[in-house]
Amino acid sequence: MGMNVGSSSPDAEPEVMMDVNTTPLIDVMLVLLVMLIITIPIQLHTVNLDMPPPSATPPAPDPIIHTVMIDFDGTIYWDENALPNIDAVNAKMQETGVLPPSEQPEIHIKPNKLVDYGVVAAVMASAQRNNVKKMGMVGNEQYVK
Repeated sequence: MGMNVGSSSPDAEPEVMMDVNTTPLIDVMLVLLVMLIITIPIQLHTVNLDMPPPSATPPAPDPIIHTVMIDFDGTIYWDENALPNIDAVNAKMQETGVLPPSEQPEIHIKPNKLVDYGVVAAVMASAQRNNVKKMGMVGNEQYVK
């Protein structure tokens, strides 16, 4: 990597350099790189979402939910409290049914997959007789195989 400043003999011809001068190539590449950086649009790392306008009204409160669980032996639980018989279920459904439909709590019926369907049908019939409007079955994923 040394450079030969003088030749060993005064009469000798200088050797021809066979190396390519890469300085102009590097200069051209740097100019092209700067032009590319300038012409590329700025990338925004955001996602444009169409959001609704803000509202002054507060969101509706979460509804009151009563869970009616029916165990495999037919025992009925109202919010994890065992009810002695179907008459107690009727009394609870009647308390719910006298409220206006907009104020009624939700009734989530969650039967065990081994329970006799007659018990489930009796609970649903009690809700229907007592005008319970917000009722639904929960836990149906246990029946999927």
